[in-house]
Amino acid sequence: SGILGRLFHEFAVTIMVAILISGFVSLSLTPMLCSRFLRPPTERHNAVYRATEKVFDGMRAAYAWALRGVMRHRFLTMTGAVATLAATVYLAGLIPKGFIPSQDLRQLYGNTEARQDISFDAMVEQQQRVAELVATDPNIEAFMSSMGAGGGGGPQSLINQGFLFARLKPRAARKSTPEQIIEDLRPKLEVVPGMKTYFYNPPPVRIGGFQGRALYQFTLQSPDLNALYSSSAEFEKRLRTVPGLSDVNSDLQISNPMLNVEINRDRAAALGVTEEQIENALYDAYGQRQVSTIYTSVDSYWVIMEAKPEFQRDPKALGALRIRSSNGNLVPLGLVARLNAGVGPLSISHLGQLPAITVSFNLRPGVALGDAVDSVQDLAREVLPDSVTTSFMGTAAAFQSSQRGMGLLLVLAILVIYMVLGILYESFIHPITILSGLPSAGLGALATLLIFHNELNIYSFVGIIMLIGIVKKNAIMMIDFALESQRLHHTPPAEAIYDACLVRFRPIMMTTMSALVGTLPIALGLGSGGEARRPMGLAVVGGLVVSQLLTLFITPVVFTYMEQLRGFFRKQRPSKRKPAAPVGPLEVALKG
Repeated sequence: SGILGRLFHEFAVTIMVAILISGFVSLSLTPMLCSRFLRPPTERHNAVYRATEKVFDGMRAAYAWALRGVMRHRFLTMTGAVATLAATVYLAGLIPKGFIPSQDLRQLYGNTEARQDISFDAMVEQQQRVAELVATDPNIEAFMSSMGAGGGGGPQSLINQGFLFARLKPRAARKSTPEQIIEDLRPKLEVVPGMKTYFYNPPPVRIGGFQGRALYQFTLQSPDLNALYSSSAEFEKRLRTVPGLSDVNSDLQISNPMLNVEINRDRAAALGVTEEQIENALYDAYGQRQVSTIYTSVDSYWVIMEAKPEFQRDPKALGALRIRSSNGNLVPLGLVARLNAGVGPLSISHLGQLPAITVSFNLRPGVALGDAVDSVQDLAREVLPDSVTTSFMGTAAAFQSSQRGMGLLLVLAILVIYMVLGILYESFIHPITILSGLPSAGLGALATLLIFHNELNIYSFVGIIMLIGIVKKNAIMMIDFALESQRLHHTPPAEAIYDACLVRFRPIMMTTMSALVGTLPIALGLGSGGEARRPMGLAVVGGLVVSQLLTLFITPVVFTYMEQLRGFFRKQRPSKRKPAAPVGPLEVALKG
């Protein structure tokens, strides 16, 4: 379900259509091409062909010698297979978990935040200073800066918030990644007093959530407003000390200076001043009262009435504001009202029907989203009271959902493969033989990701799903040949699987090498956005290398044990037995 389901739906449809077309071509066009282009065995070949054949013959001879040794020590091989499974499970819990990896989109988003009591003019000055510092970075090609209501990234933007958008130079013209550029900008922008700047590399896919000042959001809710405010402030303070997190901030704005105008109604009525007249006077002086429009040949301009700037900056000047009474006299505001200074919320956010506070954070380079999510949840359980409920929003919430979905997806894929193979082979046992090579593929994929400091994210998980098909296909080539040899020639199981491994050694190596070479450019991270696809390539390449080395020996041994198990069940079930198969020399060696 969710974003993970939509991504894997496209992947599944693509793979299914490709396999159906490939199967049709293999059964129709390929035989025709073989009849036209395959050369007879007696025909002479060039020097390159003869050289490669010698190399291949040497590899097959070495494999035959090693396989005979493995078959004589089957118990040790099975012990190694169990150890491989245990190591795969251990690495699956150890490897950092991620979601959708970041890409170099040549873009940076930034948000600025000043103190809550800052004036518009002061905010303009601070925002311009930040923009000047951003413009000096040699990696930035162009940028845009805005501030105020509607200019800080959404309708919730306030007068003390601003927004920055930077377009980076092409990758060939710079050496730094977006994350490195952000790390370089952070100390430069800290010199602007009273201004906090948060930059982040926008994700390739934005998944819900609020337009915050960082990439990931954690929301706190409670019907008790006082408990919510006090606990969220402590939680944000403690969250800043968590290793791996950066740019921790929240949308809690409750320290805004306010002036409460309390009207003395009796005195106001005696002087002929109404509440509406007081409101109009305040709006005329400090609002956006449009009194006329100036028209020119190319544009029109509003004329806004307001008090002089020096009176707007001084709260004491508010009491001297004159109000035109009903009898035409000018009455000072301080004569009919009392001004009380205090603090109050600049904004109050809600999620559903409850007040909510959203804490946003970014990740430091090399920190996995899974580790950060666990750290935030552990701190929330430690700091927040029971009356405060929490939830991740946006990308972090989708990541949590994907972690539950990917494990189920892997189990279902293996289960469906087992059912289909069981139907085709009419056996409950040998599908296990075919699937016995999967732990080695998982071990290689996870170990490669760890070695190259990559996460287990959606892309690398796609690579692991692909590995299941490739490794399973190699095992099918061996098992199918061995079973056919047993049915037609009554060959003993050990001899049948030994011959199958040698006969199928060439197509197995061809399949693996083709997939390996085809995936290598992805593993190297070549091309635009290659850094995001690289985990998938590393998972496939590492899984193929390790599985190729192990399954060529584990699968034959598992096959012999499964044949013994099937023979045991046949003995326990009364039926007409066929004559015993002749004992081959390898069987004699194994029994000896």
